[in-house]
Amino acid sequence: MCLGDRALLAERAHRLQLPVKLQEYAPGAPALPHVPGTLTVAHQPLAVPSIAGRPDARNAHYVLALLDLAIDGALTGEFAALVTAPVQKSLLNEAGIAFSGHTEYLAARTGGGPPVMLLTGGELRVALATTHLPLAKVSGALSIESLCHTLATLAQALERWWGIRAPRIAVCGLNPHAGEGGHLGDEELTIIRPALERARARGLDVHGPLPADTVFVPRILRNFDAVLAMYHDQGLPVIKHVAFERAVNVTLGLPILRTSPDHGTALDLAGSGTADPGSLGAALRLASRLAAQRH
Repeated sequence: MCLGDRALLAERAHRLQLPVKLQEYAPGAPALPHVPGTLTVAHQPLAVPSIAGRPDARNAHYVLALLDLAIDGALTGEFAALVTAPVQKSLLNEAGIAFSGHTEYLAARTGGGPPVMLLTGGELRVALATTHLPLAKVSGALSIESLCHTLATLAQALERWWGIRAPRIAVCGLNPHAGEGGHLGDEELTIIRPALERARARGLDVHGPLPADTVFVPRILRNFDAVLAMYHDQGLPVIKHVAFERAVNVTLGLPILRTSPDHGTALDLAGSGTADPGSLGAALRLASRLAAQRH
């Protein structure tokens, strides 16, 4: 089921010559098997007409309304899972809405614990200790407590969703060469290493801090079930390099199940019919599999 403006979806389908039949979503109706060539739509009207590739700040509250409806439905059990499409963060910010990303917004709306962002593509799984922060603020956002929480959340998810008993987790250092014994920064000595010691004392199989420039070498990576990177652009470029069209973002630590594609809005391709939908398809399939496993 899709949340969106029915007229917009119909116009885009007509322009791209996609033979899809749009049907109205009926809240409370029993779920039926999907029929190929159809799309069930819960209509939410745009504020102003949409032009492909040209975001309009007047539609910012429309975007947020879609997200709120999806979250509310997932919280009540109306929806088994939530799959979010990419959002143009600047559009919301220009409209005066404080929005740093889906992950943070979902955590605030659902009342879940601090969320953990995980990207997965095949056997490669990369989680983040911090998410959408300026690089200058990453060090100050790390703490022994936050890292212990992230490691516990990641380990629980690997066991629950992926069926990995006693998962092995590699933890990156923050600085080049994992701090070089304190000569290139002391976060490894004062924050990361103590956090790992505490996590091991709680029964977690964690290793590090390891230099981020070598932890992804295949012969090292094969020893681990997941990698915890300290910040967004430390871990995500690797997984996007090896699995860009099939990688999926999963938000851990929420009371609802949420996946999304691993890429942004690609405004230069909007409305052209040339964008690769592979990651969105992968996000839908993973959400369906995890939701079925949960129930």
